[in-house]
Amino acid sequence: MDSLAFIAEQKILKAMQERDLNSPQWKNKPLPLEDDHLVPEDLKIAYKILKNSGYLPPELEQRKEIRRIEDLIASTEDEHERLKQMKKLNVLLMKVEEKRDFRSNIATQDDYYRKVVEKISVKKTK
Repeated sequence: MDSLAFIAEQKILKAMQERDLNSPQWKNKPLPLEDDHLVPEDLKIAYKILKNSGYLPPELEQRKEIRRIEDLIASTEDEHERLKQMKKLNVLLMKVEEKRDFRSNIATQDDYYRKVVEKISVKKTK
């Protein structure tokens, strides 16, 4: 037995003595896998370290900001504030689109485009 296997075996035995490793939470269930199939192989470890440290890649930060602005637009009653946030959202979407390797035109996706317009359109006041 090599030294690495021996150390691992010792740690497992110690963990078994200190606490119950047969937790019903994980019994007969697969471990949760992270969806990192789009991350290049040479960046997976770095992204995992950053993620565990609380940092996100710039692309995900932009997605979070876009979702936050969409939620703000949907919940805002002030039309001027909604228009301001819509302009900000438009700029963010253009930045994201510019970084992509392929171009997508949201107007060609009729159902999605209709839902977005319904969600962020300016409400008429009486």
